[in-house]
Amino acid sequence: MSIIVSTNTRCVTDKTDDEILAIANPLWSHLLHSSNSGQYGEFVKHFSENLVRGLNEIEVGKQFANSELTRNLSESLEFIGTIRRGSHVTVLYRQRSTKKDGEWLGRLVLGYEDDEIKIFGASIF
Repeated sequence: MSIIVSTNTRCVTDKTDDEILAIANPLWSHLLHSSNSGQYGEFVKHFSENLVRGLNEIEVGKQFANSELTRNLSESLEFIGTIRRGSHVTVLYRQRSTKKDGEWLGRLVLGYEDDEIKIFGASIF
């Protein structure tokens, strides 16, 4: 999936929450599915160039292999809110595991890179 947008709207922070969710939810779902299946190449598919360069593929691979949480994330989405800062928007999700009790905070940071919305950060706390 490639999210290409009109060059008329260059700042993702100008979009409404509904417009942001139309972009963010499929990207977050893709991350959850890729994480659960341990597919590093798919996991980073929509990352910005700088984010990919900053990741250590070996360390991420170890996390996929050894983390019960990152391999057992519930794929249901529960949107909490958005935070707009600079030229990026952070989308927050309540995240659950299929194997561990409790809740985690999912964070997805979106912005433009070459007229395309990319992931500039993603994490589970």
